[in-house]
Amino acid sequence: MNDFNSASSPSSSDSASTATVDQAVVRSRISVDAGQTLAMESPRHWHDVFWLNIDRFTNRFLENQSGLTETYWPLYALAGGVGTVLSWIWLLLLGSTAKQMMKVSVHILTTYLAVVSVLCFWSEQFFWGVTFAIGAALQFLYVISVVDRLPFTMLVLQKGVKMVWSLPEAKRVVCAFMLAMLLWMGIWSFGAAGVVASSMGDGGRWWLLMVLSVSLFWTGAVLCNTVHVIVSGMVFLVLIHDGREAASMPRKSVLKSLRYALTTSFGSICYGSLFTAAIRTLRWEIRGLRSKIGKNECLLCCVDFLFNLVETLVRFFNKYAYVQIAVYGKSFNHSARDAWELFQSTGVEALVAYDCSGAVLLMGTLFGGLITGTCSGVWAWFKWSDRMLMVGSTAMLMGMVLVGMAMVIVESAVTSIYICYAEDPLLIHRWDPEFFNQLSETLHQRLQYRSSRVREVLTHSRLDGQMQETIPI
Repeated sequence: MNDFNSASSPSSSDSASTATVDQAVVRSRISVDAGQTLAMESPRHWHDVFWLNIDRFTNRFLENQSGLTETYWPLYALAGGVGTVLSWIWLLLLGSTAKQMMKVSVHILTTYLAVVSVLCFWSEQFFWGVTFAIGAALQFLYVISVVDRLPFTMLVLQKGVKMVWSLPEAKRVVCAFMLAMLLWMGIWSFGAAGVVASSMGDGGRWWLLMVLSVSLFWTGAVLCNTVHVIVSGMVFLVLIHDGREAASMPRKSVLKSLRYALTTSFGSICYGSLFTAAIRTLRWEIRGLRSKIGKNECLLCCVDFLFNLVETLVRFFNKYAYVQIAVYGKSFNHSARDAWELFQSTGVEALVAYDCSGAVLLMGTLFGGLITGTCSGVWAWFKWSDRMLMVGSTAMLMGMVLVGMAMVIVESAVTSIYICYAEDPLLIHRWDPEFFNQLSETLHQRLQYRSSRVREVLTHSRLDGQMQETIPI
């Protein structure tokens, strides 16, 4: 019996060990299969713990199927090409038919904004439809409010185009800076196309595109204002020395202005580019609204408060500072303050306030940007309709920057003309006597208008004071 038990115990221990081995093999297979399944479900892309955590964080925002950067980059290449072609078309047409082009840029922008708004509503993009509809309404109201100023504005722009067209160096400068802008846009567009192609959710992509758009806008503003400084310095020298062919004209003035703008004055240009455009746009809108309010005292009081606030900002941030920077080498705030004090002391500020040339050029810039954005947006609509708005809005900004760079040389000539007229009116008289007479007549009319407004306000104040004194308490 004991022999039997002793004989059977090895066999039972062998079977137990065999069972244990089988269980271990099964468990190992299960763990291997489970590991393979988990690896298939959530593969680990990163060996570094930091990037693994970043990947886990961004996975929360992944909502769309990702694409390739190369897929969307041709859309931005089209935007760059269209913007460049439009900018040169604008320049060529301004040289030949300046007055007609300005009228087109003023009136066609409202129609185009309304059409784009209708198309957005048709494609069920209600937010953008409302945005473009509000833009069309504001543009229409602004044109109505300044329609009496347009003849004088067209005159000033025509003279600015005449001055620029007599300076071939200015067009060469624009060509060089536009090429630099296109090179930067080539790099920038790869980042924008990568964001559009990513699998990140719409919210995350829009935030990244907004950051990239601010970067592009500031870069474009810096390059445009650098051109502004260079061309303003050239125009100022031409007016002072009575022509670019004069013997007293400095040699290689373009190269000197370019070197000065890219070295000594570059910090002031970058600083001014942050705020000038936004403050100018706000000032135009408030001025247009203020002139059409009438006798609504409550609304007039609110608008006057905003107007005085913006006028204070304009004292330190205005486009005329770039002429002072180009000529005298001052800092931006110092230049802006000196230019504004010069205008106020000579009364030329009344002409500057009456002139809408900057707003008209901005309308042309917006129109060029809308055409560029429409071209890229329509192409995106036929291929990837869900990416249409992202591509169209960023392409529109590219077109605005490129067309604005072509427009800035005309604006530089206009600002230099005003600065020269304020410092020495005879400079304008020697250049164009007829234009000098027109400026002087308009200035006289505007000063008379302001004097009559002041007398009217004082008369109303006295009448109100007398009525309060006669009313018994």
